[in-house]
Amino acid sequence: MLKRRSGAAVAAVLLAAGCGTQAVRVEPPEVDEATAEVCAAFVAALPDTLMDAERATVRPESELTAAWGDPPIGVRCGVPRPSALAPDSLLQEVNGVPWLPLPADDPTMYVAVGHIAYVELTVPSAHGPPAAALTALSTAVEEHIPALPEGEL
Repeated sequence: MLKRRSGAAVAAVLLAAGCGTQAVRVEPPEVDEATAEVCAAFVAALPDTLMDAERATVRPESELTAAWGDPPIGVRCGVPRPSALAPDSLLQEVNGVPWLPLPADDPTMYVAVGHIAYVELTVPSAHGPPAAALTALSTAVEEHIPALPEGEL
């Protein structure tokens, strides 16, 4: 199990590999109905391939999560506001979407902030630099998750 150093668990674990199909465990966050609707549209728009990795079957089945490859690249939409997010946080902006790297000094997780639903992206170092994943997800965030008012994260 992968754990975010801020304490919350990210469950992106390879469950089974049978007949060439992989199932990945990604725990969906608890969200309200409005967030679930926005996140479902976002997740449905995500690509079949990310960083040269094929989309995997996610367990439990959820419209809030997605995964690719082995080790799995994981996405969860509707996660709580990161406790590490502060007015002076160093954010990485990709195609207009601010991302909070976690941990800041050696990130393997990024959280898109500044939108009505926070999106968590976990990229294991085995996949290399996360630029392609951040770019693809930023496009989907911009298209499907409304921005918060100016100055809000």
